[in-house]
Amino acid sequence: MSSSNFNFNFNSDSIQLEPSWKKYLLAEFSKDYMVQLKKFLETEIKIKHKNIFPKGSEIFNAFELTPFDQVKIVILGQDPYHQPGQAHGLCFSVLPGVPHPPSLENIFKERQEDLGIKRPLQGRGCLADWAKQGVLLLNSVLTVEASKAGSHQNKGWEIFTDQVIFLLNQYKKNLVFILWGSYAQNKGKIIDQNKHKLICSAHPSPLSAYRGFFGSRPFSKTNQYLAEHGLGVINW
Repeated sequence: MSSSNFNFNFNSDSIQLEPSWKKYLLAEFSKDYMVQLKKFLETEIKIKHKNIFPKGSEIFNAFELTPFDQVKIVILGQDPYHQPGQAHGLCFSVLPGVPHPPSLENIFKERQEDLGIKRPLQGRGCLADWAKQGVLLLNSVLTVEASKAGSHQNKGWEIFTDQVIFLLNQYKKNLVFILWGSYAQNKGKIIDQNKHKLICSAHPSPLSAYRGFFGSRPFSKTNQYLAEHGLGVINW
């Protein structure tokens, strides 16, 4: 992402964010941590000329495709994919035509075992259809430097996404939080389990998928919970 296509506006009076989310999150953009995050990103892009993913217009894609009022499920990731063409603002998802990263391929394997849905062909790993049904595909960190996983951790994004989880926990009920791996589970400690459903397992990464992700059946468990509470199930 060069300075020419870094078009995300951090100014609180003109922030471009889906309206139902803007109602809850607008105040965050004038806080000190967000001001510092803006400076960091501007320096990385405009002065150091680093390539940052996803492109500016897609940083908040998860919020755009899943308005606050429509959230049913939250899948929590860590930070965006860091190779060209992969990240587009939805955790675990890649753009059409891009080969599936290993974690995503394992998600499709588990879905097949859980629901009998055949794994898609390579290049069909975009999860936007999930997002449009109410699955918030939220990374904890929303940007990353090319080829440097975790490079934008501890720059401020975690504070922002902690607030997202706080707001969902506070103002929604009967959400399903799918937390894969210790990182996501630690970030989800604030969730009130008397109001919401937590589905926890190992991460789908090849390093841990065989330690509890495979066989965890998150998709059927989610739909069972939604059905029990009179909510529309997800077409996974």
